[in-house]
Amino acid sequence: MDTERFRDTFETIISNQVSARISLAVMAGFTLLELIVVIAIVGALAAIGIPAYSNHIESAKVAKAIAEIYMLEKEIQAFEVGNGRLPDTLAEIGRQNLNDPWGNPYQYLNFNNVQGKGKMRKNKFQVPLNQHFDLYSKGRDGQSQPPLTAKASYDDIIRADDGQYIGLASNY
Repeated sequence: MDTERFRDTFETIISNQVSARISLAVMAGFTLLELIVVIAIVGALAAIGIPAYSNHIESAKVAKAIAEIYMLEKEIQAFEVGNGRLPDTLAEIGRQNLNDPWGNPYQYLNFNNVQGKGKMRKNKFQVPLNQHFDLYSKGRDGQSQPPLTAKASYDDIIRADDGQYIGLASNY
């Protein structure tokens, strides 16, 4: 009798283990399907969200560059009032180490130190943007050309019309 009871118990245990394995295999399949659906949803959200986030970050960098150019303009004007002349470089106002949001130094050109109009920033009619000095950031690509119509200048943050406009060169 003990042998029969042992055999019945053994068969029950084996049967339960096989049932558990089969149900685990079925559950694992559903979990994999659910995982694939979740990955697809996360991928779709990332495809939508990352470009929007990148555009927001770039807009914030442009706004920061505009604010810093405005600040530099005021410091240059204060230097001119106090010294009767424009500074030759940004170092004279203590801003030689100030970089734009893309890590490039701000560009300053005192027209009193320039012969001709070659290095001056120019609009589409090749007319200088300012009367006394240029102040700008080379923008995201870190490249620039004197005329705003050059492709390298589209993303520059410029000061034009003697400070009446500070913003993207492509919007000027």
